Amino acid sequence: MASDAMEVHAYESEHLATSTGLPNIKLAMWLFLASDCMLFGALISTYVLYRGASVVGPYPNDVFDIPYTSVSSFVLLASSLTMVLALAALQRGDIGRARVWLLATALLGMTFVGGQVYEFTTFAHEELTLTTNLFSTSFYVLTGFHGTHVAIGILMLLTLLTFSFSGRLGPEKAETVEMVGLYWHFVDIVWIVIFTVVYLIPTGNPG
Repeated sequence: MASDAMEVHAYESEHLATSTGLPNIKLAMWLFLASDCMLFGALISTYVLYRGASVVGPYPNDVFDIPYTSVSSFVLLASSLTMVLALAALQRGDIGRARVWLLATALLGMTFVGGQVYEFTTFAHEELTLTTNLFSTSFYVLTGFHGTHVAIGILMLLTLLTFSFSGRLGPEKAETVEMVGLYWHFVDIVWIVIFTVVYLIPTGNPG
């Protein structure tokens, strides 16, 4: 009985609304995402500043494979849908479907990260490494930082999947899954910006 009372107290404390009307856990996640948004903004600005400031090649237009990266981007964006389906299934109490969609989201994320690793390897074979020029340094830092965020999200998803098999993930934990979903959607939205700025906006080779 004492342990049950402690769990109830911990649950209520975690979901206690702040003066903003948001639960503590949700407010903390939004604050984290806001700070992360500023950090990504700084990295994107740095890339824009230096992408045309290289003094030696290869340059962006020499190495980018837009069709390949477009497919990889579609895979990541599709994972936002599976994340929504996972949360909806959990809220309905359908643990089996929630597991399927959580696993699907994680696999799509892994596919994206694997594609990014392949892309980096291809660029390295083209002699575009972290230290080749200013463009490559800003490019690898920006996209690598985003890839790290995706990898962290995958670990979160796999943790939730593990909890589901141990009976620790039910409808009462829907808010926890929602927070992971917020993080995942944020990572996807950031990639849309990165993909547009880095891959779609043309840049001429410096003279």
